[in-house]
Amino acid sequence: MAPYRLKMPDVGEGVVEAEIVAWHVKVGDVVEEDQDLVDVMTDKATVEIPAPVSGTITALTGEPGDVIAVGTEILTIAPSGEAAIDAAPSGEAKPEIAGENTAAEPPAAEAAPPRPAAGVDAAMASASPAEERAGTSHLGGRPLASPSVRARALELDIDLAAVPGTGPAGRVLRADLDDFAAAGGRLLTKAGGTAQGARTPRTGVRDSKVIGLRRKIAANMEAAWSVPMITYVEEIDVTEVEALRTALNADRSPSQPKLTLLPFLAAALIRALADVPQANAHYDAEAGTLTTFEGVHLGIAAATEHGLMVPVLRHAEAMDLWDMAAEIARLSAAARDGSAKREELSGSSITITSLGAMGGITTTPILNLPETAIIGVNKMVERPVFDGAGRVVPRLFINLSSSFDHRIVDGYDCAVLIQKVRTLMETPARLFI
Repeated sequence: MAPYRLKMPDVGEGVVEAEIVAWHVKVGDVVEEDQDLVDVMTDKATVEIPAPVSGTITALTGEPGDVIAVGTEILTIAPSGEAAIDAAPSGEAKPEIAGENTAAEPPAAEAAPPRPAAGVDAAMASASPAEERAGTSHLGGRPLASPSVRARALELDIDLAAVPGTGPAGRVLRADLDDFAAAGGRLLTKAGGTAQGARTPRTGVRDSKVIGLRRKIAANMEAAWSVPMITYVEEIDVTEVEALRTALNADRSPSQPKLTLLPFLAAALIRALADVPQANAHYDAEAGTLTTFEGVHLGIAAATEHGLMVPVLRHAEAMDLWDMAAEIARLSAAARDGSAKREELSGSSITITSLGAMGGITTTPILNLPETAIIGVNKMVERPVFDGAGRVVPRLFINLSSSFDHRIVDGYDCAVLIQKVRTLMETPARLFI
């Protein structure tokens, strides 16, 4: 049976290439049909490609980070029952090659380890190659050093274990000790502190390839940064809506999800967008067209271990608070565990992003292109304020930091949208009339 040659499949409508994110197999691995072979990504969605047949992997094409065109061969499988490699199976004799001396030769006896030379420090002679490469050697946890160096270290209150030795097998020399002390290595035992090694510089540097979702995010952010944006910040008194949220949660049925502040904000935003429809739109600068949506397909930015994803609450305008809460929870969980479908991660018309749980007074959110607006939610705080009678009362506030594509949305329109959201949030009864 001929080997099976797997080609990069079309993982989405209109997709012409995909990026290899991670291989789950290597050459020589035996795989079963439907076993995951490789993860590829496009348009922020990661797709697992399964094995079409059982067999042995004989060739792989591409590494994580490589972008492969659809239809390009990426993997070869020798079907089960066929030889996958040229080597003879285990237990079978390797065939003789003409002209090769195949006479068996007894293994050479292992040379006995050399004995330490007379007068050599035993600890130094027993230092392992790894210790010598590391530049330090210890015997029973004790660093190598002469009695005079040990006395000098005691005088300076320095732990020899913290001193890099440059002598043979990592022996600490007097010069090493003096250099360490001159660099600030003196301990604090005499001052009543805890004896500990001096801090040493960390000199490691690691290069890693930016691949997968992180590379997509980087490209999207770079594109968004080229757009002239305006950020509008307003504080909102959420005392009343928080009281309403608490009351609704107390009376909810077991089948209803717990309400957060997000569904209320979403409901207010949906109402306010009727006054500023160009903030619920996509702008194509190259074509010179603005696509305005009647429905609201609300993107909810979610932080995942793979990077920022934006699952989409489709037709949020047709949902009540409970429906939105349930769908937001489902989509966020799917984005975090990697089970979100491609269509659930694209097509938003406006996005809400929140760093409130992390704190912060204000943010400057970056547009999720081609959208023309993004609403950023900041930390909720309690502050004393004067009421109408001159009394000081506690009130709850959040800041909204919202960015807009200034090519499409004027500063006045930014203010109109956010002030409408503020009015609805501060008098939440308006959300239901």
